[in-house]
Amino acid sequence: MADERELTYIGAVAEASRTVLLEQENAFIAGEDVAGAGGVFGSYRGILDEFGDQRIVDTPISEEGIIGLGVGAAATGLRPIVDIMFMDFMGECMDEIANQMAKMRYMFGGSASLPITVITMSGGGINMAAQHSQSLEAWICHLPGLKVVAPSTAYDVKGLIISASRDDNPVFVVLNKLSLRNRGHVPEESYTVPLGEANVVREGSDVSIVTYSRMVGESMTAADTLSENGIEAEVLDLRSLQPMDTEAIVESVKKTQRVVVVHEAVRFGGLGGEIAAQIQEDAFDYLDAPVARVGAPFSPVPFSPVLEQAYIPNAGRIVTEVNELLNAA
Repeated sequence: MADERELTYIGAVAEASRTVLLEQENAFIAGEDVAGAGGVFGSYRGILDEFGDQRIVDTPISEEGIIGLGVGAAATGLRPIVDIMFMDFMGECMDEIANQMAKMRYMFGGSASLPITVITMSGGGINMAAQHSQSLEAWICHLPGLKVVAPSTAYDVKGLIISASRDDNPVFVVLNKLSLRNRGHVPEESYTVPLGEANVVREGSDVSIVTYSRMVGESMTAADTLSENGIEAEVLDLRSLQPMDTEAIVESVKKTQRVVVVHEAVRFGGLGGEIAAQIQEDAFDYLDAPVARVGAPFSPVPFSPVLEQAYIPNAGRIVTEVNELLNAA
């Protein structure tokens, strides 16, 4: 049946990109190996044959050039989708991102639109070492003028990419490498997932787990384990990191009175601290315990498979944190 149709997480990227190109005549895709190879992860496989090399453009190995191309093209009336192979490479083009892309619309008084969609890959778990495994979404979220989404499912991948492509501001779509082969329900027709709207993926009454990207799956596994011991956890998938759905977070906290924030990024300086601050500002009187956080240790991502698995947060660590939080309350 059509409503049971499934795609992989990475397949949803290709389908969303194709949908955007069909809907918007002035849209194009540019990045390293996106045309002939279909992307290093297969994100754009088959799209070159349909749309040709004027709309699917292989670029030189220059992230600064790719982002510069996107900024210039968007400012002059096009709607580019630019691919930055690994989020770690944002350091190569941070001046373009922070001082041009994020600020141009503001500095021109709104007269310049920048409808850029940046698609990139983050996260560890596949032994790609410290320079290809980072989760740096907090870098981008800190810059006024940019929007950031982090889908956890194939459904959200497609819907968020289409939403990003229709927005007149730069939107970063931060995908997760270890999720690429995950399968899920994805409608064939075009649809959107609104930017700035979180999703309660599991109802609960005892504790809220606020999370995003691949940690949604780990949190769901943790919630199942906790449920076996009589603890019902609510899992809130943020989906959109900037803008963030603070209202949904606060509503969940009001319901459960306890919260654990979970992300794969390094715990220190991660979004968990910002979320905790927003909770204490808007829902402090509802808390029965301090806000807890689960994140990676303050270390580069190890290459060793054993060390990498110990480094990345998982369901077991979430269960432990929830139990400690409840016991301390």
